[in-house]
Amino acid sequence: MAVQQNKVSKSRRNMRRAHDALVAANPNECPNCGELKRPHHVCGACGHYDDREVVAKADEIELDEDAA
Repeated sequence: MAVQQNKVSKSRRNMRRAHDALVAANPNECPNCGELKRPHHVCGACGHYDDREVVAKADEIELDEDAA
């Protein structure tokens, strides 16, 4: 089991962790609706990806009352 030789100060410990912070995503604008979306992901607002509709939105789907 490893045992430290000398105490590591809070300053030295925190300097070591200086590069571990999370970086915010770089959002892009959807070419279809203009909302911000993650790069290379389907737009959550309109369901488009690469200028075509991939996911149909819930309000566009017609459900039969008997099917539910």
